[in-house]
Amino acid sequence: MVAGASSIAKKFKIAPLIIGLTVVAFGTSLPELAVSVSDSINALIKGGNAEIALGNVVGSNICNILIVLGVCALFTPIIINKKLLKFEFPFLLIVSALFLVFAFTSPFNPYTILRWEGAIFIVLIIAYVTYLVMRAKKDKNAVELSRKEDTIKEYSTPRSIIYTVIGLVAVFVGGEATVYGAKNIAIGIGTTSGADPNLVSSLVGLTVVAVGTSLPELITSAIASKKGQNDIALGNVIGSNIFNILFIIGISSVICPLIGGQQLFVDLFVMIGAAILLFFFAFTGKINRMTGILFIALYGGYLSYLIVRTVQSAQVV
Repeated sequence: MVAGASSIAKKFKIAPLIIGLTVVAFGTSLPELAVSVSDSINALIKGGNAEIALGNVVGSNICNILIVLGVCALFTPIIINKKLLKFEFPFLLIVSALFLVFAFTSPFNPYTILRWEGAIFIVLIIAYVTYLVMRAKKDKNAVELSRKEDTIKEYSTPRSIIYTVIGLVAVFVGGEATVYGAKNIAIGIGTTSGADPNLVSSLVGLTVVAVGTSLPELITSAIASKKGQNDIALGNVIGSNIFNILFIIGISSVICPLIGGQQLFVDLFVMIGAAILLFFFAFTGKINRMTGILFIALYGGYLSYLIVRTVQSAQVV
């Protein structure tokens, strides 16, 4: 899907940075979209909370920064494009903070994203993509320069469309299978351990599902980083995190209000903390190998916390 969509975008002479922030970011976020929307529909039809949907997005955003960029930095230092510091980085922090505000200020139930809040997210993602397209058209010199340096393979139009369509179908089928499997894992663990069902679902969403749906970002960014395509690697992660919040949470919450547990308080602050940490290192001009190791170590610490939190809930019960 990413190969086909990137080829189509290149035919329209769109710069690799914009492709990374939009086409590749959206394409690699499709697993999160499929999983979260499927979980939201299940919650609407069968009742209950969409813990997988919320945990998937929050966990994926944490994983994208700490694991994806951490692993990429092990291959080669990631040079920060200064254009990202002017708009994309601040915008990611703003939408992350808005996500947190919406989650903690619901008048009916704490830790809830309501339909009208989801609608605001959808409006913002439309505005964001529109801005990027307009910026790409204005920056013609950058487009020509980046076209000479990029390594995105351009296929024929029919082949690009076939790749994109087949990829889309496969992703959504995989999303349905992932939700089915994740729900059964959560039920199985909860039944045998006696742990809090909400915490178990949250753990599965934040780890198994989040890491699984972040694999496209990891593979795409790692390959791009290894080839020296920092714009694609970094733009993919930042764009994916923006898409995850605005588009995926937006669509999912419009279908059915997303209700999380009190554990969401810590998870959202970890997500924003990871974004702030990335923003801090971005001002140094690059993310080197030591920073990559730090990111991976921090994710390991967070993963340990999630496991301990869930185990302790079983002991309480």
